[in-house]
Amino acid sequence: MKKKVLAACVTAAVALTTAVLASPPSPGVVGTIMARAGFSHPVDIKLKVGEAPVEVIHVPDARDTVMQKIVFPPNGVTGWHSHPGPAIALVVRGELWLYSGDDPSCVPEKFIPGQAFVDSGQGHVHLARSAPGQESEVWVTYLDVPPGGAVRTDQPDPGFCPSF
Repeated sequence: MKKKVLAACVTAAVALTTAVLASPPSPGVVGTIMARAGFSHPVDIKLKVGEAPVEVIHVPDARDTVMQKIVFPPNGVTGWHSHPGPAIALVVRGELWLYSGDDPSCVPEKFIPGQAFVDSGQGHVHLARSAPGQESEVWVTYLDVPPGGAVRTDQPDPGFCPSF
């Protein structure tokens, strides 16, 4: 009995700590799910991104695919987060700055309307921000989302970027 109580306390402490350290979106960032569907047949997805060495993203049995429109106010941020599977983003308007949680230099990659990028998902922590003084709009297709599950998981700030 004591072990069960201890385990429950540890689980609650971890959940509370994660919630406190999580980095949610700033006010005004609005994500609207436009469509969601599960594959009718098994699907094996492999994306190869970049030049040598090529990053290979493999999803052996893709689950739901979700399409979302995200609108950012000027200086709006997504907060640090990750996705369960790969995400393909298309910048529709404004300029979007993408920060990687594994880049201690905290230099964003910048995208303008008409450009697209792939986030590897599968736990990769990142933050997106609209450029100062302008609204941005991005359409994202998320691959391998658990059926009925969330497209993102809030993550703690990695600690080497200035506060947004």
